[in-house]
Amino acid sequence: MELIRAESLGYQVNLTARVLEQALRERVERYGVVPGQFPALLSLYERDGLTQAELCRQVRVEQPTMAKTLQRMERDGLIRRERHPTDARQVLVFLTERAEELREPLARAGTGVNADAVRGLTEEQVATFMTCLTRITDNLAGPGRPRSPR
Repeated sequence: MELIRAESLGYQVNLTARVLEQALRERVERYGVVPGQFPALLSLYERDGLTQAELCRQVRVEQPTMAKTLQRMERDGLIRRERHPTDARQVLVFLTERAEELREPLARAGTGVNADAVRGLTEEQVATFMTCLTRITDNLAGPGRPRSPR
């Protein structure tokens, strides 16, 4: 059996992700944010004060990757870390005032990229596509692993 790139789900999804990332990069670099920080920011915008382990689970990255991301975000003034008040072994991650000020511009940037991406598709086509992506993610997540956010 021959694998043809144009017919490969993995290839097409990966290509799409890279193109989306580049489009997002072009819109957010003026704010001193890079696309790799977006998943952590979104999680913290939804619920500030998460632990690094919680962020890893939500974003689906390994601990060393998240550690580097958070280190850069802290350096760039987007987050601050505080010891957990009742468990000194844990560190909580909080958004800074700067990150809060960027919430709306970053939301507009992400929404704009998404709008560009689905230009020419009907609402029904977009809904079907999102349902399919969610199912694919859940199929591959495996037991005990985080499911797609709903």
